[in-house]
Amino acid sequence: MTTSDRFYHVMKHAKLVLAEAAVCERLRRMEGITLHPRLFITPLIYEKRGALAMQEIYGRYRTIALNAGIPILLCAPTWRVDRDRIAKAKVSSNINHDAVNFMLQLRDQWDRVAAPVLVGGLVGPKNDCYRPQEGLTEKDAYKFHKWQVDQLAQTGLDVLLAQTMPAIPEATGLARAMADTGHPYIISFVINRHGEVFDGTPLAQAISTMDDTLERPPYGYMVNCAYPSFICAHKQPTSLFKRLLGIQANSSSKDQLDLDGSAQTLSDSIEDWADQMLALHRKYNMKILGGCCGTDGRYLEKIAYA
Repeated sequence: MTTSDRFYHVMKHAKLVLAEAAVCERLRRMEGITLHPRLFITPLIYEKRGALAMQEIYGRYRTIALNAGIPILLCAPTWRVDRDRIAKAKVSSNINHDAVNFMLQLRDQWDRVAAPVLVGGLVGPKNDCYRPQEGLTEKDAYKFHKWQVDQLAQTGLDVLLAQTMPAIPEATGLARAMADTGHPYIISFVINRHGEVFDGTPLAQAISTMDDTLERPPYGYMVNCAYPSFICAHKQPTSLFKRLLGIQANSSSKDQLDLDGSAQTLSDSIEDWADQMLALHRKYNMKILGGCCGTDGRYLEKIAYA
C-alpha cells in the first residue's frame, strides 16, 4: 500500500481523525528553547534539546489518540520553510526532507493498526497569514510554492497540507503546485468570526470557486487558527460540509489579531471549545478535529475520549 493509499484508506474508514494541537506556540514558551527568526521551529530537529521537546509534544498527542483507538494526523514542522527563507537562513537545502524524516521516524515507532499515524507536510502562505492583501497572485503562488511542495512530495509523507491560507488566489496557485505531485492534499483557510476567509470571501464560496477552478481539486478543505464558532455552521449551506473535512481550532474566541498581539495565552472555557468541536463532528460530519493556538493535550482529550 502506498502512502497515498494509506491516507485514503484511513480517511474512508475512520469516523474521527484526531489532529495535533499547538506545537510552535508551546515550544516558543519553553525555557531553553529558541525559535529561529525565519524558520520558526524547524531547525530544532537538529538540536538535541529541541528535538526531544518536539518529540515529547507530538508523543503526548499520539498517546491520546492511541488510548482512544483512533487515527491521528501529525504534521512535519515545515510551515513556511520555502526556498527563499532557507537561503537567507543559510541552512541545509534538505531541511524539508529532514523535517519530514524526523516525523516518519516517530511514525515508525508509534504506528499501530488500530490507531494509525498519518504524517502531513505543511506549507504556509508566503507572507503574513492575517494580511490577505499581502497574498500572492495565483501565478506567482504556483511559482513560489512549487519548490517546497516538490521537496515535500519526494518524501514518504501521507498528505500535503496548506495551512492558514488567507486569500483565494494564493491558495489556488499553491493547490495547483500540490495537485501536480499526484499526492492527496488539503487546503486549510484562516477565517474570521463571520465565516469568511480573511480576504472577505464566504467560506462556502471560496471552496466552490476553487473546486470549479482546479483541474484536480483538493481531497478536502479545513479551517485552522479560528475558534469553532467562526465557521457559523448553522448559517452555512449543507453543500459546504461535503467538502469541509475538519478544523484545528484556537482555544480563544477572540479575533486572531488580538491573539497575535497578546503577551499571554488566552482561552475560553475548554468545555465550550470541546462541545462546539464535537457538534461540528456529530452534526456536520467534520472528520478531522485538532487544536491550534492556545491548545494542548487537554483539548485533544476532550475530543478523543468523548
